[in-house]
Amino acid sequence: MSWNPFSRHGGAKKSVVSRQEERELEREVKKLDELDEASRRLYKDGRRYIDANNGLGKAENKIVQDLMSSGICQTDEQFQRHILTWERAIEDLGRYRQELNTNIQKTMVEPMKKFSGVFPSVQSAIKKREQSLQDYTRTQAKYNKYQDRDRTGQNIVKLDTNKKALDTARDEFKSQDVAVRQDLPRLIDGRLEYFKPTFDALIRSQLNHSTEAFKTYAEVSSELFLDSKLTESERKDRINQTLSDMKALSITVDD
Repeated sequence: MSWNPFSRHGGAKKSVVSRQEERELEREVKKLDELDEASRRLYKDGRRYIDANNGLGKAENKIVQDLMSSGICQTDEQFQRHILTWERAIEDLGRYRQELNTNIQKTMVEPMKKFSGVFPSVQSAIKKREQSLQDYTRTQAKYNKYQDRDRTGQNIVKLDTNKKALDTARDEFKSQDVAVRQDLPRLIDGRLEYFKPTFDALIRSQLNHSTEAFKTYAEVSSELFLDSKLTESERKDRINQTLSDMKALSITVDD
């Protein structure tokens, strides 16, 4: 909420509420603003999370398709079998990724959107309370003015009229003030009960996705290196040695 109900000009009438009380409420409103902003960011982050997952799937699929169309895949049957194994695994990974995206939408994006939808009505209530405070302050000042005047018949009538208006303004403000002061802390504290099951479900979804993805990649790795007796360290050494041999070729030497 960019609107600040506490930025009144210094020239305004003296308030009927103490500065201490206003500071306390101001702190609560600041917490609410921060909560509103955090909720909006989480909503956007959830959308970005889904987009990133989709981008990852597209990137991996493109790598496989590029390898499938490469010359080595057309001439080396073993290499082609390996890429086909990877391609089949991508189909399973795509399903797991879609399940995760659906869960992100349900457990993070939608709840954050609904939570953010609460704040406009809260802002409206704070504005209404501020307006009633201004009315109360203005009515109090007017009543005080007639109290200081001579007790003529006309002034007594006006004093009585303003007393009734003051009572109405006071009751209206008290009603708005109590509602805001009670409900703001409840809303802020209630965020924990709202967010906790949401993020618990999200983490469980991430765990399930990561577990299934690990199993799939492990199966691919097992099939790709079925005939290889090399350890991971030996495989890295062979790759580095092959790269060194290629760099040593005369056609790769810088002039």
